[in-house]
Amino acid sequence: MLYRLANSLRFVGSTVSLAALAVGSQAYAQSAEPADPARDAESPPLTDDLHDRRINYQGQIVVSAQGIRDLDLLAGTDVVEGEELQRNLAGQIGDVLDSQPGVSASGFAPGASRPILRGFSGERVKVLIDGIGAIDASNTSDDHAVSIDPLTAERIEVLRGPAVLLFGSQAIGGAVNVIDKRIPLRLPSESVHFDFLAGGDTAADQREIGGSVDMRLGNSGFVFHADGSWRETDDLEVPGYTVAPALRADLLADAAEETEEGNLEEAEELREAADQRGFVPNTGTETWTANAGLAFFRNDSSLGFSFGVYDTQYGVPGRPGAGHHHGEEEGEEHDEDHGAEEEEGEEAVSIGLRQYRADLRGDIYLGEGLFERLRLRAGYSDYTHTEFEGDEIGTVFDVQGIEARAELIQNDSGPWRGSIGMQYYFRDFEAIGAEAFVAPNRTDQFAMFALQEYGTGPLQVEGSLRYENTHTEANTLGITRDFDTFSGAVGLSYEATPAIRTGINLSRVARAPAAEELFSSGPHIATQAFEIGDPNLKQEKAWGAELFAHGSLAGATFSLAAYRTWFDDFIYLSQTGAEEDDLPVFVFLQQDATYSGIEGEVAFDLLETDNFTLGTELLGEYVHAKLDDDTFVPRIPPLHLAAALKASTGDFDVRGEVEWYDEQNDIAPFETATDGYTFVNASIAWRPLRGTNSVTLLLKADNIFDVSGRRHTSFTKDFVPLAGRNFSASLRASF
Repeated sequence: MLYRLANSLRFVGSTVSLAALAVGSQAYAQSAEPADPARDAESPPLTDDLHDRRINYQGQIVVSAQGIRDLDLLAGTDVVEGEELQRNLAGQIGDVLDSQPGVSASGFAPGASRPILRGFSGERVKVLIDGIGAIDASNTSDDHAVSIDPLTAERIEVLRGPAVLLFGSQAIGGAVNVIDKRIPLRLPSESVHFDFLAGGDTAADQREIGGSVDMRLGNSGFVFHADGSWRETDDLEVPGYTVAPALRADLLADAAEETEEGNLEEAEELREAADQRGFVPNTGTETWTANAGLAFFRNDSSLGFSFGVYDTQYGVPGRPGAGHHHGEEEGEEHDEDHGAEEEEGEEAVSIGLRQYRADLRGDIYLGEGLFERLRLRAGYSDYTHTEFEGDEIGTVFDVQGIEARAELIQNDSGPWRGSIGMQYYFRDFEAIGAEAFVAPNRTDQFAMFALQEYGTGPLQVEGSLRYENTHTEANTLGITRDFDTFSGAVGLSYEATPAIRTGINLSRVARAPAAEELFSSGPHIATQAFEIGDPNLKQEKAWGAELFAHGSLAGATFSLAAYRTWFDDFIYLSQTGAEEDDLPVFVFLQQDATYSGIEGEVAFDLLETDNFTLGTELLGEYVHAKLDDDTFVPRIPPLHLAAALKASTGDFDVRGEVEWYDEQNDIAPFETATDGYTFVNASIAWRPLRGTNSVTLLLKADNIFDVSGRRHTSFTKDFVPLAGRNFSASLRASF
């Protein structure tokens, strides 16, 4: 372990040395982000042309709402910030983004919910902190939390489309980039700047508070940052019965069977589980974070670093009646030890997670030659995740990892613009305990990438390439796998009018199987599944095509995208119907698959006067995914449509919205269908300080009619429904 840590630190050290040398020889003080005029009056706002160039050609996933409509390869992109981020704030990134077009959430539990983009999850969605991976174990299993607290985020970017493969072949479905200020982003105009957010709700009795401070250290060019957050929730309140109707019927049938056999205590337990209503047991959470960072700005360059801690404890809801009807598909009988086994299995499962993380960012101006600047980004993570069975330690997951990238940004040369770079990723994963279902393993990955664009008029051509070498080994199994993968994308966009852009993107992406897909073999108590990987999996490849259009027309802004992806050797986790150790068996398999989908949103004003605006927003998304054997891919989100009506005055925003989710009957073998549901929500935001958005009080009511809904994308949908009627309040301040 010390040897691996030393290697990681040496890599970071060499990166820091390179950055320090470049800063010493150059002079620059520009943030890696577009300037925020509200906070930095000394920095003039970027022109639209320069702003768009920074988005398209610096190669980082760093965008902003002002220029989002001009992205080409990143055709399906959304930014959540400000009041919208406050309105949708939740403890996990997946829940924050669930209302965005093309986005759903894994929703395993209130403490663990990862984003799903265009029906893709896990290894096909990259979750980033300012362009670098979270470096945790959230990709290992849906019950593992993402180690990012949205409470201290400045904005969250949802990036879909072929260009995001520049940030890893794992981004076939897209990427989610969380921008926080742990490394200061800019020289603030004031000596000290504070941000604050506090809130609470009724559905989980949530209490949360977070804040940050940015401080200029005189005229030295140094800026210090510190932030922290705390959140606590109780068990989630839900409408009606906790378990789905089909599962409730099974539980009652099992109870009747146990009664006939004279097992009265077990029969009563099963009836209690079937009749559970009003809340989901064992879903409370408690999370705290702390981060500190320092950045140095000099003329046209900057260098900064940060260190932080993320700590969370949360309950993992258990499947009611698990083990009581094992083997029923095979016609097996209960064994003599069934009662004792079930008694052990009823221990409440919880997870305690802590991550220590260090980050580095450099932005070095290189002059007027071929390359304008060098951008460096690196992150190191020491992550420990413990699964408890009652008070007993079950399994401990330990991850040490590093991710680093260096990128050279070209100076504009007529119609040519672009960037080239390289990226390194290392992860040392170890699971310790009786139910360590993944063998200890190490992954080393090296990549080179490039993005180029040509065009000055209404027609533009863009292309991207990525090469990856991935080395994965599990020494205890004596297995080593090496993969060389090549990915590329090309896009053609046309500016039909100054306000409308249309285009087509084509991509060919390949990714190496993840260690969990290769080396899993054993019971996983938190997910209550027996998971089996395949060490002989081949690399997964996909052809993709996407048509898009975005812009404004007749007073309305719109964004539309239709896409199709053809997979060769698609890797997926499938339930077999068998049981092992009283747990359902899930196996990683491969076959061809096809994903198709469409998503879009449109917004326009119905009425506008000097001090009043009435507008509407509409969005929709649909995904269809089938395997080559004509069965459906598991856990694909259903058709989703939403409409909102918003009234704005100088001090108030009032919003009402309706979200409709269709039933999902396109299911994989052994998967359960879900019913459709409709949520009605409303909110009011008040800015008490006239002429400024620095203070916002927001009151919100979600699921006003207390409707029962279940996410089809969730492994736990049959016993973890969505929250019932929920009233919340939050206060955001920046000064």
